[in-house]
Amino acid sequence: MPIKVVEGSMNVLDAAITRVRNVFKNDCKIYLSFSSGKDSLCMASIVYDLIRAGEIDGTKLTVTFIDEEGLYPSMVEAAHRWRRNFLSVGAKFLWFCLPFKQVSVIDHLSSSESWITWEPGKEDVWMRKPPDFAIMYSPYLHYPGEMNYQTFCGKAFADGIQLVGLRTAESLTRLKCIANAKMERIVRGGKFYPIYDWRDSDVWLYIKQRNLEFPEIYMRLYEAGVRKNALRLCAFFGDCSTQGLRWVAETDADLWDRIQKREPNAYLVLLYWDSEMFRRSTKKRRDLEAGTEKKDYKALCKDILFLHPEKYTIAKDTKAHLDMWRGMFIKTYGIAMDKHYKTMYEGLLYGDPKMRVLRILWTEIYNDHNMMIKEAQRGKQQH
Repeated sequence: MPIKVVEGSMNVLDAAITRVRNVFKNDCKIYLSFSSGKDSLCMASIVYDLIRAGEIDGTKLTVTFIDEEGLYPSMVEAAHRWRRNFLSVGAKFLWFCLPFKQVSVIDHLSSSESWITWEPGKEDVWMRKPPDFAIMYSPYLHYPGEMNYQTFCGKAFADGIQLVGLRTAESLTRLKCIANAKMERIVRGGKFYPIYDWRDSDVWLYIKQRNLEFPEIYMRLYEAGVRKNALRLCAFFGDCSTQGLRWVAETDADLWDRIQKREPNAYLVLLYWDSEMFRRSTKKRRDLEAGTEKKDYKALCKDILFLHPEKYTIAKDTKAHLDMWRGMFIKTYGIAMDKHYKTMYEGLLYGDPKMRVLRILWTEIYNDHNMMIKEAQRGKQQH
């Protein structure tokens, strides 16, 4: 069914500015989540310009930056730059270097799928030193790795409204996150998304028109072949950093050495970044593997789940959910296709700590099956 497009009375920038103004009219604390990413830069610029114009009160604002230790140098430079900007207009800037639990795309080969940022006792292998003004302790965190930073932010900033540069265009998960937000909860305190309706083109157009300085790593990733709509930054071991790590290894020997000391398996990214080990498959990789026998993913999933699970290295968090994977395999046995079994196989070996792959796969299998039924019915009607 075609989608009907209706012109709005204002553009997305004017709408975002109006939303920020309205949030600051509430008599409560305002927190701005900053990450040095492109969406975060747009949010920071909008808020900063409104403060400088005298339209909102900068003293009501607290900017929060979660330093994930494994960050590209240009991201750290951007954080320092915006810290100076916000402090100059009377806002607070909290720079957190806390031992949070983070997902690692590399550690799925071992017994864990995570690592701990700024882990106490491992100061000798930290990838860099925290700033002198960084916050290294919080009463909300009782021991290293107790929670991820998302859980921490939900607790530490529950007394105010959090402005977050999240956009629905980035993923289905983010669309659901924003769609489920309750307006009454936002008024009392919660997360608010002023640029939720921006597209990638809106973000880059704003950056160009305002001549905003953005982290150099974006250009390096683009030059490495990453599409514009896939340019996302995360910590070194996050699920969107494999090509970025390749670039670091090629251009910054000192930083790469520190990364390898922190995560000895990081070298695997250089060898297999475009393979199913990291859920990727480039044309070059497919050409190299063209002569090899095609994998029977259905048989492999059956072997992992029922016949010989002891032969495979499955992460601890994923092992805890194996019964759910087995249930899906059994219930969809007659309708799942090879592409579904491939996703299932990668999810089991790659790791699925938050069960995102599992949930999405359920939907995909039944949606594809329903589509096949409808196509078959249309075919019968035509004959």
